[in-house]
Amino acid sequence: MKAVRFHDYGDPDVLRYEDTEQPVPGAGQVRIRVAATSFNSVDGNIRGGFMRGPIPTSLPHTPGIDVAGTVDAVGEGVDGFETGAAVIGFLPMDGDGAAAQYVLASAAVLTPAPTSIPLPDAAALPVVGLTAWQALFDHAKLAAGQRVLINGAGGAVGGYAVQLAKRAGAHVIATASPRSAAAVRAAGADDIVDRTATGVTAAVTEPVDVVLNLAPVEPADLAALVTLVRPGGVLVNTTVWMPAPGDEERGVRGIDLFVRSDAGQLAELVALVDAAELRVEVAERVPLAELPALHARAAAGAVHGKAVVVPPAV
Repeated sequence: MKAVRFHDYGDPDVLRYEDTEQPVPGAGQVRIRVAATSFNSVDGNIRGGFMRGPIPTSLPHTPGIDVAGTVDAVGEGVDGFETGAAVIGFLPMDGDGAAAQYVLASAAVLTPAPTSIPLPDAAALPVVGLTAWQALFDHAKLAAGQRVLINGAGGAVGGYAVQLAKRAGAHVIATASPRSAAAVRAAGADDIVDRTATGVTAAVTEPVDVVLNLAPVEPADLAALVTLVRPGGVLVNTTVWMPAPGDEERGVRGIDLFVRSDAGQLAELVALVDAAELRVEVAERVPLAELPALHARAAAGAVHGKAVVVPPAV
């Protein structure tokens, strides 16, 4: 089968489009014929060797932690997934991913794919959708009537976070660049701060209950966001290379989010997609053979929106 792998850590040019053996499912596993994976920023960090401590991988390694595809073979002890079933999932970051024609997955991380969108586009949902869900509801405990500031709402996680927060009945303040402002508004933001024209702390004049930081800001800027949070509120940070600040005197908690695979939560997101209550946005479809070039564009800051990566037909 065709796959993209890296045999050494390094720049995007370590990625190779090559032939490798088709995997065989073991107990509790299914083999998926991949319709698509997607690019996530953590893929570049793993490839570059920056995550070897928290996410040890064996080389050669196949990236791609999102998967959408069709069950092709079932291992011993698997119930609930038949051959031919369309599924999506968030694969373990330390194992081989879905940048290939086939991938193995534990049945426990999979859920039936949405039926209302093309199967390859569903690869744009798992990691970023779960990040938004867990940040807002598992950690921030967002409730109707609260005010939430989503810093960096123009990215893939931000698009889902705005939609989910608005659906939960929150008042959504979003920071975005002029390029992404229209999309953020369409996602449901009540107020938009042009982050290229004004400072967030100057633009947000009323306290918020929750800050969700999705942007790679400087530590001082992240600390300044805490001042916008009302006493007893929370700041959830996804840029985990710097600890989330809080304010103990005012009871403001700072939480670093490490997204986890959760098939049950993913099933809830799928249900929202099929009920037309959550939109899956795909900016581009990239052939698997062009994944190294996609990594290079991402490293240069030239990838905007969610890219799904499509292997050749089997």
